[in-house]
Amino acid sequence: MTETVIRKRIEILADTALVRRVTEIINRVEITGWTVLPVQSGSGRDGPWQDERVTGSNKSLVLTVASQIKAEKLASELEPILSSHGLLLTMWDVEVIRGDRF
Repeated sequence: MTETVIRKRIEILADTALVRRVTEIINRVEITGWTVLPVQSGSGRDGPWQDERVTGSNKSLVLTVASQIKAEKLASELEPILSSHGLLLTMWDVEVIRGDRF
């Protein structure tokens, strides 16, 4: 069986206008890669919402995989804007092949 290692998968739901700021922080903590996906709709504490590009309320999901140490650094760096900008940050353990890449 192929050897795997444990890393953290991190998802950050943010207003699309904040994606550049989020990815700059990811780069600053030296996480080597990320992916941005558009999000069309959802529901949360304030109820359902839909992508609305006219009013600028569209959202994106930023995905990345990192070591425990880098994941903790990222969470610490994002903490000041989590509440003030309504970001949702989740992370959990995943098994990856070629763990040295993360």
